Amino acid sequence: MAASSSSSNIQKDPSTYKTKVSRNENIAKLQAGYLFPEVRRRKAEHVLKYPDAQVISLGIGDTTEPIPEVITTAMAKRALGLSTVEGYTGYGGEGGEKQLRARIASTFYANLGINEDDVFVSDGAKSDISRLQVLFGSNVTMAVQDPSYPAYVDSSVIMGQTGQFQKDVEKYTNIEYMKCTPENDFFPDLSKVSRTDIIFFCSPNNPTGSAASREQLIQLVKFAKDNGSIIVYDTAYAMYASGDTPKSIFEIPGAKEVAIEIASFSKYAGFTGVRLGWTIVPKEVKYSDGSPVAKDFNRIVCTGFSGPSNIAQAGGLACLSPEGLEAMHQVVGFYKENTKILVDTFTSLGFKVYGGKHAPYVWVHFPGRSSWDVFSEILEKTHVVTTPGSGFGPAGEGFVRFSAFGHRESVLEACRRFKELYK
Repeated sequence: MAASSSSSNIQKDPSTYKTKVSRNENIAKLQAGYLFPEVRRRKAEHVLKYPDAQVISLGIGDTTEPIPEVITTAMAKRALGLSTVEGYTGYGGEGGEKQLRARIASTFYANLGINEDDVFVSDGAKSDISRLQVLFGSNVTMAVQDPSYPAYVDSSVIMGQTGQFQKDVEKYTNIEYMKCTPENDFFPDLSKVSRTDIIFFCSPNNPTGSAASREQLIQLVKFAKDNGSIIVYDTAYAMYASGDTPKSIFEIPGAKEVAIEIASFSKYAGFTGVRLGWTIVPKEVKYSDGSPVAKDFNRIVCTGFSGPSNIAQAGGLACLSPEGLEAMHQVVGFYKENTKILVDTFTSLGFKVYGGKHAPYVWVHFPGRSSWDVFSEILEKTHVVTTPGSGFGPAGEGFVRFSAFGHRESVLEACRRFKELYK
């Protein structure tokens, strides 16, 4: 009867029942919500407040233009093939299909000494950031650009690599924040950076839109080699880079011994929903005991992943056909035109504007103001969603990121509203 009574009490008020499992103390360290869901939440509140407003989103860097037909046709053919005996395939290789791995190596890394065995195809760069964190474990130290894509810091916190968040400086302990501002051309003064095991570095950079020069990357690779560190180099926007700006860390001599590179089809082909990316782990990168990092990463991938969708991989192969590459360059070119419209608008209004040349992001300075306050002002008065710079790190305070991902008419209308607000 006592057991029945206890069961009855639980059923009457299930909110009072608790398991005996302790919460992951590292998750509890995280500050508020992840940046982009928080932006979405505030957008949703605004839409409820102003149901008739035409809200324009230049905030979260999500693509808006249709995937080129040469790519979707290949995906559709592969999908239909799955309904036939001849075309059906089940599990594939965890690291991706051999043909796609080879095509990625030959397309993006020709003459750089990268072969198909160094390529791990995935469901996107963001997923691979977390897989790499699992690979490195909780006992490593890490450095990150400040400001930077928040997934690097948040995944480090979740893995237990950091101490507590210090509200007075807006930083976690045990993370080396490499300050990147207009004053240092958005490249850290490495002479002031402490040695860490892992260095996360994104170029072209999200959120600042800047890109490291060849000379700067030579410094970075030397810094890593001198310190025995591993660089995790995020090249999600490499196709947006202009001129002779390096598109891969492996263009730098010696990088194959100290660098891992992550990349994605998301911002080239509109694959933010399709999900397809890749990570390069050269066999030359080794731990202090001499064992290859790639061997352990392969084990992580095989344990926690069954390989990317075969339909998505068919799309990836189509992306890397001559017609697909041309189509992706057209998509990138469209967003770069949007970027120029944004840069020209804020420049004409007298703002100091950064980025926009090598990435689809415009980094605008609002001196003396809180990034979230500017975000709220723009949303309230123009119904345009942006992203507050402080969400990317303490050095982003006073800046706002404007994304160039949007339909042309939306970008033009947003710029018209900005001119009304800040004229």
